Amino acid sequence: MNRITTVLLAALEGLIVAAIGLGVALVPLTILWAAQFNLAIDWFVFWRAAVDVWLLGNGADLTVHLGDPVVGTLGLPAAGAPFPITIALLGFAALAAALGVRTGRRAAESHHRPVGVTASIATYAVVAALLTLSADGGGVVQPAPLQGIVLPTLVFGAGVVFGAWALRPRTATGEPAPRDDQPAGRIRSRFEALDENTRHAIQAALRGGAAVCAAVIAVSALAVTVLVLAQYGTVIGLYETVQAGVAGGIALTVAQLAFLPNLVVWAAAWFVGPGFALGEGSSVSPLGTALGPVPGVPILGILPHGTLGYGFLGLLVPVLAGFVCAWLAGQRMPRSSPEPGLGLQLATGFGIGLVAAVLLGLLAWWSGGALGPGRLSVVGPNPFLVAGLAFVEVGIAASLGAIAARRRDRR
Repeated sequence: MNRITTVLLAALEGLIVAAIGLGVALVPLTILWAAQFNLAIDWFVFWRAAVDVWLLGNGADLTVHLGDPVVGTLGLPAAGAPFPITIALLGFAALAAALGVRTGRRAAESHHRPVGVTASIATYAVVAALLTLSADGGGVVQPAPLQGIVLPTLVFGAGVVFGAWALRPRTATGEPAPRDDQPAGRIRSRFEALDENTRHAIQAALRGGAAVCAAVIAVSALAVTVLVLAQYGTVIGLYETVQAGVAGGIALTVAQLAFLPNLVVWAAAWFVGPGFALGEGSSVSPLGTALGPVPGVPILGILPHGTLGYGFLGLLVPVLAGFVCAWLAGQRMPRSSPEPGLGLQLATGFGIGLVAAVLLGLLAWWSGGALGPGRLSVVGPNPFLVAGLAFVEVGIAASLGAIAARRRDRR
């Protein structure tokens, strides 16, 4: 494949990924425009709404300016002044990153990997800029122009770079392709210059911390699924209360599906301990649930109520994940390697805790934000509390797991 073909195909993939993400929001809104409003409203209103949702899902902030008549009708005096909406619908970001990984892998299979990566990311940036400009027209909702261009590009670009360089491409026979990147080679040579125990400790910390984060997220996703099934009747009742109609129900369901990753991260914050807020002064944690008025979104019907008698058992999830991952990492260490000292074992355990804390803290930070005016300006978990408690819980448990693994080997 020559350079021009690589550029064209990579640019096309960047365009397709942006179209898919926008289409997820635009298609149900267009159905709503046709079925609910009988084409009586200018379709560009729904186009702008779809772009706003897509930008919000990729991390860009929106500023809402409600007029006095609307504020009076809704009875929201706090909404009289412009207020931000900063909470990201992580489903859109996850979709863009996943498709970006696929694009990066395709670029890695060509003979012009840097060119393909650059072309796809540049095309995506141009599309993001055009979409942001199309939504920036002085309406009720205003996106942050710079964020609308930069943040979607960063989300997609991170996936592309990860797919192109972090994942090894395959040859035509299915074998891993050889690595020939000079920067990566220099990093590997410096890493190989370290002593054997230090190399194993660094590898265990990185892999173990990522595994702990993945385990906590997996358990959280399972918990959200169980809650949806258990509270299915409540969710359906809230759907009936909203009375959005068929088309409106479809649009509402798509929005909630895009919000599901946020709920999974919030569940992870619940297992770690701090929990999350759904409005200023509210709290949902293992110690209990204290909520004020909440938005009438059906999926929020799965939230627990009152004090949970055995809620503290949820704290065992990150603790057990840290212990097991550290123990498994210790089992991967060759038996012929020198015996690591207690200090290195503790460093490995707390290294696992540090990596897990950083990952969980970043997810908590990205999953929260402002959802509206007044008390709804505080929604989601506190990322610093999540990261701090995760470091302590996972670090101590992982240190014990690392020590236990080596003692078993000695026996």
